[in-house]
Amino acid sequence: MAAKSPAAAAAAPAAGLAPMEVPSGEGQWSAVWKSLRHNGLALVGLYTILFLFTVAAGADFLANNKPYYMIYQGRSYFPLVRSGLVRFGLAKWQPELLNMDFKTVNAERKIFPPIPHLATDIDLRAPFETPSPQHWLGTDKLGRDVLAGLIHGSRISLSIGFVAVGIALVVGVVLGALAGYFGSWVDLLISRIFEVMLTVPTFFLLIAIAAMFPPSIFLTMAIIGLTSWVGMARFTRSEFLRIRGLDYVTAALALGVSTRKIMFRHILPNALAPVLVSVVLGVAGAILTESSLSFLGIGVPLEAVTWGSILNEARSATFAWWLAVFPGAAIFITVLAYYLLGEGLRDALDPRLKGTR
Repeated sequence: MAAKSPAAAAAAPAAGLAPMEVPSGEGQWSAVWKSLRHNGLALVGLYTILFLFTVAAGADFLANNKPYYMIYQGRSYFPLVRSGLVRFGLAKWQPELLNMDFKTVNAERKIFPPIPHLATDIDLRAPFETPSPQHWLGTDKLGRDVLAGLIHGSRISLSIGFVAVGIALVVGVVLGALAGYFGSWVDLLISRIFEVMLTVPTFFLLIAIAAMFPPSIFLTMAIIGLTSWVGMARFTRSEFLRIRGLDYVTAALALGVSTRKIMFRHILPNALAPVLVSVVLGVAGAILTESSLSFLGIGVPLEAVTWGSILNEARSATFAWWLAVFPGAAIFITVLAYYLLGEGLRDALDPRLKGTR
């Protein structure tokens, strides 16, 4: 009888042992999607998040003081598209459009976006204007359009959430994988690091750093990410501790597969389920943290318009109810959508948790 090749020997244990522990990628995610489709609240959260990403991606086309299309002195122009090309250095403004006020210029035809304002447009003639057809959600004390601020501010809020969680994911997965796979003194040392990081108050650390350095969005992202990885690391550690004793890992060790390949190619894909839930919930937490900092007037530059900075305007103008209601609703809906999706993923990735809450 012919001897099996090493590749066949590796495939046999992986295919024949612990089939529930090593599902195929396609089958696993198909089952997750099927479970999410039957979870109405999770679907609402998912579609809300997709809508927010669409708004953030198309912010310049939804709220802008430049028209889509304009006929000026018999010639056709596309100022909004041109402005995007100029921003990336792919084109230059035509001399006749340079420094032009597109709202007041006498053109034969102009087609503006639905909200013909930028978040930074100041109109001192219309401070604290109530919601109206000109400003759908009103204006702040500088006459800036609140709806334009919410649309463009969604970019900052969502980007801070994802970049911060991305940093936390990398740090948490690497440290959790090392602790769970090697155990012994490595696990003991990294576990002590977990405990130290849990004692660090992220919010107060951000306040202290904001007092020492100039406001920076990137610094805020980095601090949130570098102080919020412990939960992901602990999930990763517990999954590595569970999976490293399975037969397919033992077979890989017997065949001489490198440690790095075992950790990150064989174990990690099967250990990410609880980490993904933590990632989704972490994005919501990062958005809340950024909004809280902006509400206090720290963390991001003063000229940056975010949901928290709009909400901050309501502190000095309690009569301008729209400055509190609309940004607060945006933050609430976004965070709620992430939590609904996170709970749906939690149930889909580990059906044993259903009904335990």
